[in-house]
Amino acid sequence: MAHGIPSQGKVTITVDEYSSNPTQAFTHYNINQSRFQPPHVHMMELDEAQSYTAQMIYRRNPSHSKPHDSFSEDLPMRVDPIPYDTPKPAGHTRFVCISDTHSRTDGIQMPYGDILLHTGDFTELGLPSEVKKFNDWLGNLPYEYKIVIAGNHELTFDKEFMADLVKQDYYRFPSVSKLKPEDFDNVQSLLTNSIYLQDSEVTVKGFRIYGAPWTPWFNGWGFNLPRGQSLLDKWNLIPEGIDILMTHGPPLGFRDWVPKELQRVGCVELLNTVQRRVRPKLHVFGGIHEGYGIMTDGYTTYINASTCTVSFQPTNPPIIFDLPNPQGS
Repeated sequence: MAHGIPSQGKVTITVDEYSSNPTQAFTHYNINQSRFQPPHVHMMELDEAQSYTAQMIYRRNPSHSKPHDSFSEDLPMRVDPIPYDTPKPAGHTRFVCISDTHSRTDGIQMPYGDILLHTGDFTELGLPSEVKKFNDWLGNLPYEYKIVIAGNHELTFDKEFMADLVKQDYYRFPSVSKLKPEDFDNVQSLLTNSIYLQDSEVTVKGFRIYGAPWTPWFNGWGFNLPRGQSLLDKWNLIPEGIDILMTHGPPLGFRDWVPKELQRVGCVELLNTVQRRVRPKLHVFGGIHEGYGIMTDGYTTYINASTCTVSFQPTNPPIIFDLPNPQGS
């Protein structure tokens, strides 16, 4: 399927044959289908629905002319962030993207924008005190809308996780295990200064935005699910026609490389859902701190907005992105 051409008709996603091995999946799809590269099109030839990418500057990877290492972090095309002092084009909305702030928001310099998108891990453990602190920080930000999803560190937001926590290992998260059910039963309600999405969508300024917190299993944190059908069932909830998709973790092949492990860790089913069925203009996520940055497949722009580095230092700046306002908004 050509990535620059919207899909036609109903598309059903099934469990990928490489679902359990994302690094192998990346190798296969990169060599055989070039699914992680934008098509070689002239920026001026893009239609109105894709014109938002024209303000970005594509840069070729210096190693592109060399034999391609399919396990490498680098891919042939990445996207430079928009400088903060770039004027917002007329008729556009500016999104400010952050993720994985882990209760370390005090020193973050927030740029001008219209809508804030935070894709999870805004706390260390999801303690109510952490959520309240984050909500207070949100309340001091000037954005017209602030949209938030949970990540694997928001343990108290995952009701099934909390129900099983004591039975699994009481001492793993002692500060969370000591909480009484009434302390976290409605912890989402503490986010009074934002719109919280969990397998749900909202329309703001004409943009349809969907958010989901799920990620492939990783050491038994919150919102972890096995690769394959369990995750696909969640991605199948995403409706078609979404403009912006917010997930906590990345799809396969887009800012999902973990150098220490020499592995890709993105979700194959999420990749197939994004590229073959939903096809949003923008997919924002975090989760993999090492993957901070922007890429494109020529139709969807992928932003890993992790604020914290792999050493949990909040030094990655927020990423801004401009989209043309939907017609009639």
